[in-house]
Amino acid sequence: VRLQVQNVEKPLYRGTFHCFQSIIKQESAFGLYKGIGSPMMGLTFINALVFGVQGNTLRALGKDTPLNQFLAGSAAGAIQCVICCPMELAKTRMQLQGTGEYKLKTKNYKNSLDCLIKIYQKEGLRGINRGMVSTFIRETPSFGFYFLTYDCMTRYLGCEAEDSYVIPKLLFSGGVSGIVSWLSTYPMDVIKSRLQADGVGGVTQYSGILDCVRKSYHEEGWRVFTRGLTSTLLRAFPVNAATFATVTVFLMYMKAEDNLPECEPAPVIRQPSSL
Repeated sequence: VRLQVQNVEKPLYRGTFHCFQSIIKQESAFGLYKGIGSPMMGLTFINALVFGVQGNTLRALGKDTPLNQFLAGSAAGAIQCVICCPMELAKTRMQLQGTGEYKLKTKNYKNSLDCLIKIYQKEGLRGINRGMVSTFIRETPSFGFYFLTYDCMTRYLGCEAEDSYVIPKLLFSGGVSGIVSWLSTYPMDVIKSRLQADGVGGVTQYSGILDCVRKSYHEEGWRVFTRGLTSTLLRAFPVNAATFATVTVFLMYMKAEDNLPECEPAPVIRQPSSL
């Protein structure tokens, strides 16, 4: 977020590693965890919604084909925007608060919840849902590629329940899925961050998505749409490796114990095996 929205005329950070160093030096190690309250509140519901919608949509479509995997993932990505957008708005505002300050002189928001409450009091529901369209445009195809890639990777690697290397294979598949999903729509993530950060300093720069795209490209060129990509991909692999592997293994063991006989684990590839 810091890299995506920084002023090109007066950049604070030269890159991912310099940004990391600067935050620790200027704001202490706690600066790296600004805005953590928002994901902590929302990610549980988002992941439950995503995997639940994807699994049920795939069953409704009938056949487990690559196209249906993509469509089911896209449906899940679209629906979870309702939670994702306000969560990321609060996260973005909290992460930008007190940039470069060891001790905040002026603290606009006490925490993520306070941030959302104050935005609502000032701007109403429209303020809470700032960046909703750009989030929808980003998340819908992104989650389609997310589940499609996982489907293809687990098939290719031959993930079987009795395989002694099934966990590393699932972790690798999940990590690659996360990277592909971010690469597929990353430029829109830059636009979303800029729209949600717009007005933090009291000045509004963009009137909408197209205006943000036009002004960003005019001022900084095409490279603006790759700002922060390195740090995003470094985060994407371990996070999504852990997410997919955890969900898959949990459902695999639950099914093995016949606790969920009617439940077919959405992220697991349907192969003629116990998995």
